[in-house]
Amino acid sequence: MQFKLPKTPAVYVEGKDFKLADVDPDDITPFKRRPDDKADAEPRLIELRKRLSVLQELLYAEHKRSLLIVLQAMDTGGKDGAIENLLTGVNPAGVQVATFKAPSKEELDHDFLWRVHAHAPKQGHITVFNRSHYEDVLITRVHGLIDEKTCQQHYDDINNFEQLLRHSGTRILKFFLHISKEEQAQRLQARLDDPAKNWKFDPNDLKERAYWDDYQAAYEAALRNCSSEKAPWFVVPANHKWARDLAITEIVVAALEDMNPQPPEPDFDVKAQVIE
Repeated sequence: MQFKLPKTPAVYVEGKDFKLADVDPDDITPFKRRPDDKADAEPRLIELRKRLSVLQELLYAEHKRSLLIVLQAMDTGGKDGAIENLLTGVNPAGVQVATFKAPSKEELDHDFLWRVHAHAPKQGHITVFNRSHYEDVLITRVHGLIDEKTCQQHYDDINNFEQLLRHSGTRILKFFLHISKEEQAQRLQARLDDPAKNWKFDPNDLKERAYWDDYQAAYEAALRNCSSEKAPWFVVPANHKWARDLAITEIVVAALEDMNPQPPEPDFDVKAQVIE
């Protein structure tokens, strides 16, 4: 790992022996707070948000490197909520969020990384991918749209793509928000029960839910094949939203601290400037 990991429930995926089933979606250790009390996490989140705001401003001022944050999850896994929490208080001028849905006809006419590369972060920026290039080794694999040989080639392409980004000065952090099948059922039902949230419900989610085990296997394979010291995957127990948010923010702040962005030296004599 390129930086010292803070203590969180998140699991760094290391090696081909990783098993997704070994990660408990309910895990909140070492936070040791009441799992349903968001208020318990708020003081630490406020502290981390303040530090993230400072680090993001320094990264923007330095204008030499960037940070890419990839979020993947099963439906209702909490990607939108995690992004909202993470970016609270940061300067929107230095942040971009890219969401990848089903590819358009034009996108399908290109290689699978074409639409993603265009959204890679600019120097000085933090970019968050809400879904990502990994969709092409997940839904395509589950639904048999690619064969095993093509899937393995896509793993290689993804690793090479992320290596290119790293060589261009981009730090990469990837998070899989891990919820249980039971938790997903509760969240889907909540969308049906609350008229204000009906718009979030997609009947297609029920069809995809039937492939739960297949998706778990596809995620596990992608995590195993595409996690490295310089482009790590973290599995974040996400049944408890406050613990999910705290874990992600802790890791992002730790990575930026390790990057230690520095503002540029002024190209003028500061002491000679007189404001009348």
